[in-house]
Amino acid sequence: MKTHYHKALLCTTLLLLTACSGNKNEEVNDEGVATVLPTTDNEVTVEVLKQRAFNHELISNGKIVAGGQADLRFETSGVIARIYVKNGEKVFKGQKLAELDKFRLSNRTAQAKDALEKSKLELQDVLIGQGYPADDSSKVPADIMKLARVKSGYDQSLSQYELAQYEEEHATLTAPFDGVIANLFSKPFNAANTSEVFCTVVGTNGMEADFTVLESELSLIQSGDRVFISPYSDAASRYEGVVTQINPLVDEKGMVKVKASVNGKGRLFSGMNVRVNVFRSLDKQFVIPKSAVVLRSGRQVVFTLKNGQAKWNYVQTGLENAEEYTLVGASQTDEIAEGDTVIVTGNVNLAHEAPVKVVGKGDKVKR
Repeated sequence: MKTHYHKALLCTTLLLLTACSGNKNEEVNDEGVATVLPTTDNEVTVEVLKQRAFNHELISNGKIVAGGQADLRFETSGVIARIYVKNGEKVFKGQKLAELDKFRLSNRTAQAKDALEKSKLELQDVLIGQGYPADDSSKVPADIMKLARVKSGYDQSLSQYELAQYEEEHATLTAPFDGVIANLFSKPFNAANTSEVFCTVVGTNGMEADFTVLESELSLIQSGDRVFISPYSDAASRYEGVVTQINPLVDEKGMVKVKASVNGKGRLFSGMNVRVNVFRSLDKQFVIPKSAVVLRSGRQVVFTLKNGQAKWNYVQTGLENAEEYTLVGASQTDEIAEGDTVIVTGNVNLAHEAPVKVVGKGDKVKR
């Protein structure tokens, strides 16, 4: 009898504990569900899909090349008397750069001038001997004048004088255009080597960027397109230019060479490695921000706003720049069309037909 009493008491206790534990678990589960499920709608920003101009951006690497570059050398041998410039110095067209010792050259010019004067007198004597006036060559027949000039040695003396005069003048190097001095390594009082470059003048006003584009991108670039150049040595700087040449040949690697003129403002140097951004404006494109496109199962998805809910739409993007995509066939499909309200932010964790709340918009929207 006592044993039955104890068994009944034990069963009663277990039932009470089970009931209490069940109530506690239900409370915990209720609290967990309340914590996981959102109590408010997803907050999103939106904009209306419409056609507008799209700034297509093409990115490439290139090098800066001087639009004007001249290797200067002395055309006659001699000792370098003076050097007036140094590497990195800005020069202007016609500015004197260096000159040779001109004593021998001046002496040679003077001798050639004297020989020319003597030949001139000989020419007059020949003409007088032929019965023609020496002071009026217009009355002398052309064949007689030619014979007289050869006989007197006048033509030979004239060419020697002009050569001596030319060498004396070119014993002084001058800048052919505005630019900067480079590769100047000679020193005064040393002999000039006519076979080697004395210095190089690099033009700074007409810098060019040489870069390449893929054959598949050739249709997206044309002469006149805007470019922005950023040197890798100073990525924060940007210089504007335009595409000037597209080489009509594709190399064995499938690349096409392009040239763009750039206003370097005197800060770009020939040979610099640069990043090239080519921009071209394309009209009547459906454009959306990159933030509006999310991936679902490896496919591109854009959410639209309809009746306070997010609607899931598969899309295909086309061209892109740093911030935007174009949509392919947006006006020909039932998925998404012009005038739809596109969710551009707050869409990362959205599901189909999830309730949303608009907190910002880029344009007048349809609710």
